[in-house]
Amino acid sequence: MLSVADMLGRGCTVLAPGRSFERDALLDEIDGWRALVTARAARVVGLLADNSPEWIAADLGIRAAGAVCVALPSFFADTQLEHVIAHAGINHVLTDTPQRLTGLDSGLRHVGSDRGFTVLAREVAAAPALHPDTVQMTFTSGSTGRPKGVCLGAASATRLAESLAGTLAALGIRRHLSVLPYATLLENVAGSYAALGIGAAVCAPPLAEVGFTADGGFEPQRFLACLHYWAPDSVIVLPELLKALVVMGEHGAPMPASLRFMAVGGGKVGAALIERARALGLPVHEGYGLSECASVVSLNRPGHTRAGSVGRPLPHVRVRIAEDGEIHVSGNAMLGYLGEPVVGGEIATGDLGAFDEDGFLYVRGRKKNQFTTSFGRNVNPEWPESLLAQTSALRQVAIFGEAMAVNIAVVVPGAPGAAQLAAVTAAIATANAQLPRYARIGGWFVADAPFTAANGLATANGRLRRDAIWQHYQSRIHETAQALAPRLSSPTSTEL
Repeated sequence: MLSVADMLGRGCTVLAPGRSFERDALLDEIDGWRALVTARAARVVGLLADNSPEWIAADLGIRAAGAVCVALPSFFADTQLEHVIAHAGINHVLTDTPQRLTGLDSGLRHVGSDRGFTVLAREVAAAPALHPDTVQMTFTSGSTGRPKGVCLGAASATRLAESLAGTLAALGIRRHLSVLPYATLLENVAGSYAALGIGAAVCAPPLAEVGFTADGGFEPQRFLACLHYWAPDSVIVLPELLKALVVMGEHGAPMPASLRFMAVGGGKVGAALIERARALGLPVHEGYGLSECASVVSLNRPGHTRAGSVGRPLPHVRVRIAEDGEIHVSGNAMLGYLGEPVVGGEIATGDLGAFDEDGFLYVRGRKKNQFTTSFGRNVNPEWPESLLAQTSALRQVAIFGEAMAVNIAVVVPGAPGAAQLAAVTAAIATANAQLPRYARIGGWFVADAPFTAANGLATANGRLRRDAIWQHYQSRIHETAQALAPRLSSPTSTEL
């Protein structure tokens, strides 16, 4: 088992605007947090803060103290935060936004401050029974409003970080830019841990500098400026961020020349978008993972890539396809969900997939998202959605068709204006031409607002929360479908 000091490679540094922490200074910061957590007998510690070197030091300090670190996403609603604090038995919180927590019904009170963070504490009468060896807990909002606690053991993060470090060692990564919130495992583990482990510098600017806004929006121009300023060798992005970058590049914006590796994950990426990005000189490689396996499971990498796939499994995991097509992963499984039985070593992901003859994994969509039309045809919405995701006409799209004669899309256009709506119509027509009749989009309407974590219609990684979108737009979906009903004729057997 690696100690926290062993996790930091020689020469590693953490950077932020106006300050930097080289390895020895970072170890001092980590030790300071270790001492504070130990002195306060903090057993389960919540961490709610913006991206910064201090976040990294506090996270590793909690780990060094033998306590459990629970990263609290700032995009969670107040009721979700209250649930996490109570359900996880958090008795201390380190935060740079105490006003966000002191008004909650959680019992937290101010007990001090240290290194720019406020320290809050609460009495926990009966701590929950955690899975043995839990050192890290991440709460995933998933498809419902009540977050589930994923309990990870001491080896999960280090095993993944070492696997990534070995896989990417030949690329000469010396500087990684953290774009996603550290409250997500994808950036916390696959980003910062992996980069620090190979002795690289981690650039940890605040999320506003990267382009994220307080209301859950994103400013692409700021993101591009951040890439040029920090000149990173590597970065991890979500599909929506990659798409925004590609659109700017295709309109003449200069792309960052420093990048050697750009990983994209958190949702399905169309092969055409990957090719457009590479045509602009962006070294994009799609991957696949899940919180229940500490994030990354498979990854395309230079010299080992296959269009449309999510790459080959990393060395530390084993992946198999069950008889029903579901992807199962073992080798780095979580200990279990908080309050639920221990996992037996293999995770049934809920994703459908297949391997090709060379061992590249292809993800076909979610089992539970598949719907059955009123004509008895099974449709996985990620299929038509992936075709539409490749065009700049749409920013987001969610397709529904359960027990309906026509499939309806709820869309977020790429830009406002009548011209953009015409572009949406054309994009849907192009996608429909590539689909059988039963999978085509028969009608659509524009969403009230983008799907974001802030409004509860997407997860932190940008994945659609379909149940929430359905609940919000259910009546309009049915109204749109019913308006089309008089124009529908029963399809022939050949059309089905």
